[in-house]
Amino acid sequence: MIDIISTDKQYVANTYNRFPIELVSGKGSKVYDKDGKEYIDMGSGIGVTAFGIADEQWANAVSEQAAKLQHMSNLYYTQPCALLAKALCEKTGLKKVFFSNSGAEANECAIKVARKWAAENKGEDCYTIVTLQNSFHGRTLTTLAATGQEHFHKLFKPLTAGFIHTPANDIEALKNTLNDNNVAAVMFECVQGEGGVIALEPEFVKAIAELSKEKNFLIIVDEVQTGNGRTGKFYGYMNYGITPDVVTTAKGLGGGLPIGAAILGDRVENVLGFGDHGSTYGGNPVCAAGALNVINRIDDTLLDEVSKKSDYIFEKLKNADGIDSVSGMGLMIGIKTKKPAAEVVKAVMEKGVLCLTAKDKVRLLPALNIPFDELKWAIDIIKEVAK
Repeated sequence: MIDIISTDKQYVANTYNRFPIELVSGKGSKVYDKDGKEYIDMGSGIGVTAFGIADEQWANAVSEQAAKLQHMSNLYYTQPCALLAKALCEKTGLKKVFFSNSGAEANECAIKVARKWAAENKGEDCYTIVTLQNSFHGRTLTTLAATGQEHFHKLFKPLTAGFIHTPANDIEALKNTLNDNNVAAVMFECVQGEGGVIALEPEFVKAIAELSKEKNFLIIVDEVQTGNGRTGKFYGYMNYGITPDVVTTAKGLGGGLPIGAAILGDRVENVLGFGDHGSTYGGNPVCAAGALNVINRIDDTLLDEVSKKSDYIFEKLKNADGIDSVSGMGLMIGIKTKKPAAEVVKAVMEKGVLCLTAKDKVRLLPALNIPFDELKWAIDIIKEVAK
């Protein structure tokens, strides 16, 4: 029998520090390793499997489409692509969608839209995009440049020019940055996920919206991790009462298949013309069918359930022994433990709970529909280990 772990180490590029377990199957929020050990999955593939593992409705939608037409390229019309775009626009009030394969690609599209819009409306020297310190927008050279964390930059310079990083939640610093630069757009995550699961303050987001009107720049909201029900609203920006010009999304959109989207609002719906952008797999029928099944099931009942589960986690862990703080929004939660986060994650894994980390925090991104009894069991394990 092939040893999968040693085979992986021999043949797969060494870019991931994997946990020493081989997962082979699952159902809902439970997964099983090759020895049959059961785990409660509190990471959902980094916020991807919105309805858990092997969800029957999702699997049926995907397999039915795969048996009809798995791919034809964007030279032709396909039903899943059109219906998914329609649903995203109706749920957000935005106007058009460009489909890609990942969150980084969705952000690349948003950046191209902002630059073309600014060149046409403000002049060719207007291309600067302001992002936030501690942000994360992807691993391509351009989205790394957009990412406001220097340690991601140092090995890959020179990066794409035209990005400035300003401190999150500092309105005066933002104003100074805007005054000193010819800005095309401000791009941000409502909750900085890779940056430590830190939610932006409402006053800061409101200031961005007001300054956008005053200084005529676009608002791009990166909803790659916060989108598709994760924060208790369909998209995270809806917690702040603003309307972005571009919303990017991926991860939970596909439910387990690779798909990203840049959703374009009134000011930019027609910025991209024929040949301005493209993606061979963008809007792929199988991925789009899976995504359509996911977002059509994110309704008010589910979102209310997400909020209740979030409240439960915060209530149980806040002020608990061994826990300094709990941050985040909805089912996107960071836990600052007195013990090192990596140590806590390893210990809870041994007890049958799979968690993630973000900076110095334990990060939770469970499936949106995780059963309450499984959630409670996992939180009890985390609470016990953190003491």
